[in-house]
Amino acid sequence: MIYRTAEFSDVKQMQRVRHLVKENTLSNPNLVPDTDVIFYISEKGKGWVCEIEDQVVGFSIVDLRDKSVWALFVAPEFEQKGIGKELHRLMIDWYFDQTTENIELGTAPNTRAERFYLFQGWTQVGSYPNGEVKFELSYQRWVNRSL
Repeated sequence: MIYRTAEFSDVKQMQRVRHLVKENTLSNPNLVPDTDVIFYISEKGKGWVCEIEDQVVGFSIVDLRDKSVWALFVAPEFEQKGIGKELHRLMIDWYFDQTTENIELGTAPNTRAERFYLFQGWTQVGSYPNGEVKFELSYQRWVNRSL
């Protein structure tokens, strides 16, 4: 497994992974065009990929401007191998290297994603109008997680 910063040339494979997930699927995949992914990894924040044998099998993107996780997806056949956890760690370490402001995210309720974020130290702080669970993570909670 190779973890590295996402590049423009990864976007097609990142989109493939996004469309393979079984939970948190987009009802209309056209809602997130390639140009949006490029904008997020180049101007709004940063992204990472995990690749195996030159294939992207997972990715994460953090939005530094809006202080939020924009994406974290792992292809179903590569779940439960620690890829999501490592992509999450890379993303959150980088985020808190840039700022100590809280970060947030939303995910569908009663999903493995919801349980994943709780396990990673996120705190449920409410819900969004679209029904997603709203989570928040503080700098202090992140840096003190292993103490």
